[in-house]
Amino acid sequence: MPRAVDGTKRKDHRKKILKLAKGFRGRRSTNHKTAKDAVAKSLMYAYRDRRDRKAQFRRLWIVRLNAGCRAEGLSYSRFIEGLTKANITLDRKVLSNMAINDAVAFKQVVEQAKAALKA
Repeated sequence: MPRAVDGTKRKDHRKKILKLAKGFRGRRSTNHKTAKDAVAKSLMYAYRDRRDRKAQFRRLWIVRLNAGCRAEGLSYSRFIEGLTKANITLDRKVLSNMAINDAVAFKQVVEQAKAALKA
């Protein structure tokens, strides 16, 4: 059976790869052979970084919490320890937003954590 050189499936597949490679520099955006490798690598990075994004946000929330806690005279680790002892189950995302947008409520949570540490 002869090899298909200009069939629609082949063209569609090449168009799909080149569409994904749009915006890449040099031959990576126009040459199917190099674009195929570039697209494969970019999809791997995208997959990995979708998972890494969650860790980056957690790090950001922790930095914000640490800053908010230190303003109240408590370190982040002692704050989390106090929350655990006080059975407060707010997650870091909520606490971080509270520290930024509602300082009064965050201060009350910090006070509860301090009280639980002393008890």
